[in-house]
Amino acid sequence: MSSTRTPRRIGILGGTFDPVHIGHLRGALEVAEMVGLAEVRLVPNFRPPHREAPNSSAQDRLAMVRLAVQDLPSLTVDARELERDKPSYTIDTLESLRDELADDDQIFLIMGWDAFCGLPNWHRWDELLDYCHILVMQRPDADSEAPEALRDLLAARSVHDPQALAGSGGQIAFVWQAPLGVSATRIRQFLASGQSVRFLVPDAVLAYINAHGLYRASN
Repeated sequence: MSSTRTPRRIGILGGTFDPVHIGHLRGALEVAEMVGLAEVRLVPNFRPPHREAPNSSAQDRLAMVRLAVQDLPSLTVDARELERDKPSYTIDTLESLRDELADDDQIFLIMGWDAFCGLPNWHRWDELLDYCHILVMQRPDADSEAPEALRDLLAARSVHDPQALAGSGGQIAFVWQAPLGVSATRIRQFLASGQSVRFLVPDAVLAYINAHGLYRASN
């Protein structure tokens, strides 16, 4: 008697996670539930090509992300970008992940609207959809238009229903989310000025920040 294998649906959410906060976690959970993903992998960047270097070390950021997801079975941590001593290009991550998965497994690259609008500046950005679908988290109050370089792509590749994304890649869908108004920049500012960030980051992450003296003004 043969059994039919069910293709896996895996989400990828990259970022510096400096520090990881409830906005990251809530967004990942909402997407996982809405699209029916088996897991969402949080992928900390080693050295993001288009941003300033992270404030905290790769070791600290990885430890915080692992603490943040320890009680969330649908969220996992993928450290492959921290293991590469070079800029963290998403196309490299997708290529290596695709090599590890079955041909019919689906990869969903999760990103916010601002990051999506910046895609034309990414390394080999026009190849991303060869390896994955893209899920864009867009808040109801986001009213900016996509840059011209992406308009033809959206017209050709957009799917209205995220659950209808078929095949191993090639399509784009939007996931609408209620805004939380949380940012790592604001959290670092609070910590630097001695203000509380309770309930903005998981308790385990806050305990780690306090134990290691991260983001203080003296750093």
